[in-house]
Amino acid sequence: MDAENGTTMFPAFDRKFFDSDEDFTVIGGGELGGKALGLAAAKRIIAESGLANEFAGLDVSIPRLTVVGTDVFEQFMTQNGLYEIASADSTDERIAHAFLQGELPPLIVGDLRALIARITTPLAVRSSSLLEDALKHPFAGVYATKMVPNNQAAINDRFKKLAEAIKFVWASTFFNDARCYMRTIGHDIRDERMAVVIQEVVGERFNDRFYPIVSGVVRTHNFYPTGPAGHEDGVANLALGLGKTIVDGGVTWTYSPSYPRHAPPYASPRDLLQNTQTQLWAVNMQPARYDPISESEYLVQVGLDDAERDDVLRYTASTYDSQADRLVLGIGRKGPRALTFGPLLELDDVPLNPLIERMAKTCKDTLGCDVEIEFAMTLDRRSGLPARLGFLQVRPMMVADEQIEVKETDLHDERALLASDLVLGNGESTSIVDLVYVKPVAFDPKYTRVIAAEIEKFNTTLLAEQRDYALIGFGRWGSSDPWLGIPVTWPQISGARVIVEATLPDMNVDASQGSHFFHNMISFGVQYFTVRHSSGFAINWDWLDRQPSTAETELVRHVRLDAPLTVRVDGRRGRGVILHG
Repeated sequence: MDAENGTTMFPAFDRKFFDSDEDFTVIGGGELGGKALGLAAAKRIIAESGLANEFAGLDVSIPRLTVVGTDVFEQFMTQNGLYEIASADSTDERIAHAFLQGELPPLIVGDLRALIARITTPLAVRSSSLLEDALKHPFAGVYATKMVPNNQAAINDRFKKLAEAIKFVWASTFFNDARCYMRTIGHDIRDERMAVVIQEVVGERFNDRFYPIVSGVVRTHNFYPTGPAGHEDGVANLALGLGKTIVDGGVTWTYSPSYPRHAPPYASPRDLLQNTQTQLWAVNMQPARYDPISESEYLVQVGLDDAERDDVLRYTASTYDSQADRLVLGIGRKGPRALTFGPLLELDDVPLNPLIERMAKTCKDTLGCDVEIEFAMTLDRRSGLPARLGFLQVRPMMVADEQIEVKETDLHDERALLASDLVLGNGESTSIVDLVYVKPVAFDPKYTRVIAAEIEKFNTTLLAEQRDYALIGFGRWGSSDPWLGIPVTWPQISGARVIVEATLPDMNVDASQGSHFFHNMISFGVQYFTVRHSSGFAINWDWLDRQPSTAETELVRHVRLDAPLTVRVDGRRGRGVILHG
């Protein structure tokens, strides 16, 4: 085993862990997996760059963690005879129940009990597979993360919940989404091995909820720059509460760290108010309904009224002044709140944005490529400082450098099926003849879940036939809110090489660049077109409807063309065109 990739990189867990300066220990042997290696890289970057104490009153650190190595996963699988059910075509529920009935290897039980005996705050149990967060085919968001409140009085109760969470994360290795993902990249599910990261959750307890005041995802390359920002200026997504809002593609505050005072391009302050975060995720510290095969068993979602009662909006919100039709920093007056993070980004009380810029540059320089960073932050609710930023992840980004030029005149070619000046990706394709699209005359937001299920069936058929395809629909693909778009998961559309979202007046939310869905789309080299209803571009629906149908439902249609589409995307200018034959 390569020591640089294995559990020998860090000290083995022992009972002195809590009395030492160590913040990264290992239980068991084998390898650490991609997520743990990313955390190891973050630990090294913080130590070598001096980031930990560069900003007065702002502590930067890796939340204390323990990794359960891949050898323990293999021992658990073998001693409980789980390889058979894992390899069979079983449902997620059946796999999860089988894993939960398994016994942990005896050699790790003592260490896990010692760990849980000393910690009484929430823990995140996170997957760390061998393939996760790799550059070429990252498995972002495919495997499970489970948070546990870890606040029961009895050690036995806390240990039981931790053990259930570990087994659930192991089980997710073989869930349907992971299987589909593996097939897409040509890997055998039996080759995967899973380490587990047990990490303290960054946050504070507010009544019966536990959450950070700020969660964030930062990317050093911005695929959709607006205003004065360029691609190289990067982008940040911020949310109140747990980062689940961001990685699930929820509504967040998006800005360029180079221009922290430049708001997203909303039509008016009222429009901005209607398109900012209104709910947050937190760890539920009350007794929850027993549901061990649910990833969100111990999570709760609440509104901004609850957040205001928790007194966490002072540095995260602005207030809408309806008489003047403007936003005012802070919550010093009555009125609707908008989560703009203006007090943090525009005032000097807490140097969050300078820290974000410093982290992004340091990580990019150290890894030698564009990167994505995840973090969570707590701060003093009255004065801002002291504050603590927990560095949760750093992973490489894929940014294509092939030189493709799409001129302005190309966007108006008479053969254009569609064109856009808001396109993600880069390159040219002349091989796609299959096209799956949502019928515009039948589309209704209340049917988006049905549409997602129907598209999954088309995707399964086309994957089996090894046929790439283009996919066209309405609203944000992969949205966690079915009223904002079509709530597919990545495996449901994993065969699509070109994806098009057509916005509507009431479905007009920018793609969340911090989401796992977005991350996977980039990593698979998918070309993503946004055709805005308010732009000068339109989809040629009449031409599409004239093509003979291969298969269709009431809501979705599949056509196979006589001649392939020509797809050209200019990544430098963020524009592209799809031409029919």
